Amino acid sequence: MTDLWQIERGLYAQGFSLVAGVDEAGRGPLAGPVCAAAVILPPETVIPGLDDSKKLSPKKRDALFDVIREKALYYGVAFASEREIDDLNILNATYLAMNRAIAKLGVTPDICIIDGNRSEGIEYRNKTVVGGDGLSANVAAASILAKVTRDRYMEELAQKYPGYGFEKHKGYGTRAHYAAIRALGPSAVHRATFLRKIH
Repeated sequence: MTDLWQIERGLYAQGFSLVAGVDEAGRGPLAGPVCAAAVILPPETVIPGLDDSKKLSPKKRDALFDVIREKALYYGVAFASEREIDDLNILNATYLAMNRAIAKLGVTPDICIIDGNRSEGIEYRNKTVVGGDGLSANVAAASILAKVTRDRYMEELAQKYPGYGFEKHKGYGTRAHYAAIRALGPSAVHRATFLRKIH
């Protein structure tokens, strides 16, 4: 069992008290926005089942979504749109969504734990942790908020743009999704820069 508070504990020992975890969902899809979340949980909070969102079933993520929002001291969730992804590229759009999510916390964190190995576009003091969503309680919580929020948004887009199967694949490049784009053409929420290879 991974101790999800080890990274935070190290930061508390260095004098940081408000430690936020930051993660995103939706860097890879062909359609829809990228979603980021920032979470500050009370230190040593135990949330049974908390883990990297990719390791959890949709049902488990949905259940944890409500628990995290209830227990968090502060949380923020934000998007960068498919147009912003096309204009800025996916990495810079991810930073934009992360900065927006951190700004929505309502407090300025002393330090943010960013999932991954790059953070040059983050406007707040931060530490990167590769695989942070499986190593840090706050990043795991952020990964769940980002994933569930984005999945629910893609289900709404499925109503507006029927025929693409957004409710199933959430915008990712499945065989069915590619077939739908070839048959229907791209929708207004497809990322033009991600579709260049489709003929």
